Amino acid sequence: MTIRAKDLPRAFNIATHFLDGNDPGRIALLTSAGPVTYGRVQALASQVGHVLRGLGVRRGDRVLLALGDGVESVATWYGVQKIGAVTAEVYTYLQPEEYRFFAEYARPAVVVADAYTLDRLRAAGIRNLLVVGVPEEELRPGEHHFASLTADAPPELPAAPTTPDDVAMWRFTTGSTGKPKACVLAARSAALSMEYFGRGVLDLGPDDIVLPVPKLFFGYANNLTALFPFRVGAKGIVFPERSTPERIFELIAEHRPTVLVNVPTMMAAMLAHPDAAGQDLSSVRVCISAGEALPVELHRRFLRTFGVEVIDGIGSSEMFHGYVCNRLGQVRMGTLGQAVPGYDVRVVDEHGAPLPDGEVGRLEITGETAALEYWQDPAKTATTFVAPNTVRSADLFSRDEDGYFTFRGRADDLLKVAGKWIAPGEIENCLLTHPAVAACAVVGVEREGLTVLRAYVVTGGTATATAQELRDHVRSLLSPHKCPKDVRLVDALPETASGKINRRALTSAAH
Repeated sequence: MTIRAKDLPRAFNIATHFLDGNDPGRIALLTSAGPVTYGRVQALASQVGHVLRGLGVRRGDRVLLALGDGVESVATWYGVQKIGAVTAEVYTYLQPEEYRFFAEYARPAVVVADAYTLDRLRAAGIRNLLVVGVPEEELRPGEHHFASLTADAPPELPAAPTTPDDVAMWRFTTGSTGKPKACVLAARSAALSMEYFGRGVLDLGPDDIVLPVPKLFFGYANNLTALFPFRVGAKGIVFPERSTPERIFELIAEHRPTVLVNVPTMMAAMLAHPDAAGQDLSSVRVCISAGEALPVELHRRFLRTFGVEVIDGIGSSEMFHGYVCNRLGQVRMGTLGQAVPGYDVRVVDEHGAPLPDGEVGRLEITGETAALEYWQDPAKTATTFVAPNTVRSADLFSRDEDGYFTFRGRADDLLKVAGKWIAPGEIENCLLTHPAVAACAVVGVEREGLTVLRAYVVTGGTATATAQELRDHVRSLLSPHKCPKDVRLVDALPETASGKINRRALTSAAH
């Protein structure tokens, strides 16, 4: 039986639901400084809640988190939830003008910073900061010392009497087609997503240990590391350093995770590591891939090299987490799997009419985890949230007769070349079948008023190839008009903060 919002208790607080019910002596987080118990996270979350209230944060206020991963960031997230305020996480890589945008947009009561983000937040003119990991004597007026304030606060705090329908979280879109927008999410989204995806897809249990490749400011990673596992008393691994293949392999060796939260860009980097074949990933029962399309050849190489099955899926901030995903033992490479329990997923035309199996259209999802709106954007809210609990995405999909969905690109990514619409992902998947290609991206560039295809290719492994050989490879497998006019061999592809290929940067560079 699928749980619904009406099944949740009317007195509902995310911190109580996910964190406070755990055995205080049980391990919650694995860190470079050693294991951290649920009791420590519970106490620190309560202390943070007291501190935030002392700084003027009230129920419904937003708290902006600009923190690297660690015990403090996890406990702060729960502390905000405990007092009935609203969490809003931002990337730690941003420049001052970008932080200024988020502060002006979100109007947070408090911004929580650390040593890495503090100077850029200062440069953005942001005040009323709660600062982690910086000596108290280095702080300025309007900046508050996290360690001393939490140390003086009581380790117990009754949870605010919130409900499943109260706004609890903001999740920002990636801003790939403009300024980021905040998806306004109710508390029920977290509880229902755990049941639908955490149990229904991953079958998370108390013995699971989750290692995330993306950082926790990315909702995909936060949900799977420090939210869903806490509901079943499992463990998450948190580390402040940038994710690299070397660091991921070290953490796997040290902590022996059972669930690896990954993205295709890092999967390709792991495979390109000189000692990839010598790594022991036998503890990992499942690798989850999301964030961008997983090419079939990359999927095959990962399974062949590491012996770990990959379940590819898709989710969004608009629906809080994943709504289509493969399942262990039922994986169909090249697809994103079937609808996650709790969601009605269909392919529709531009008017919202369902399309038959095999035809390509927009993906439309109905489920009670859907965001309530885009903050202060009624026009975009109306075109995306087209009915109660329903999101019509810009992702193009087809569905087969068995209910497996295949990604066909985005409506705003398709390129019109020589009068024909082309999905860059199809060409990228073709290039990745060449043994010399480790990663690639295809973009459209303007030449004398016409769009032509350019491929950026990272080579790796033992095989080599010239640009012309790669063009010939594509031409041998696809129609001639899909062959890139220009192939550029590069050392690396630019990435967004969430680990996706930054196509906007490639397109801008091309012009």
